[in-house]
Amino acid sequence: MVHLLSSERPSMAAAPSNPFSALANWFAKARAHRAQRIALESLLEYDIARLDDLGINRQDLFEALDSPSRRPGYKLSQKRAESARNWLNP
Repeated sequence: MVHLLSSERPSMAAAPSNPFSALANWFAKARAHRAQRIALESLLEYDIARLDDLGINRQDLFEALDSPSRRPGYKLSQKRAESARNWLNP
């Protein structure tokens, strides 16, 4: 690892030296992605009124499923916050 003289911290992240740990990281990411997809698909089973109570709609869920690399949880959270702000003024 490369150390900076000023702070004695590494200037770049260390690459995993063990190929097993790299494979384990890949499996963990794949498992998390699958769990997120299952959660989003289970929300599609809710009716429109229930999704409206949550502050999202079916189109938001379809967008989140189509682009999982763009942080769908964060995007849905923003939609919920916007819906909460505009609750009294639809």
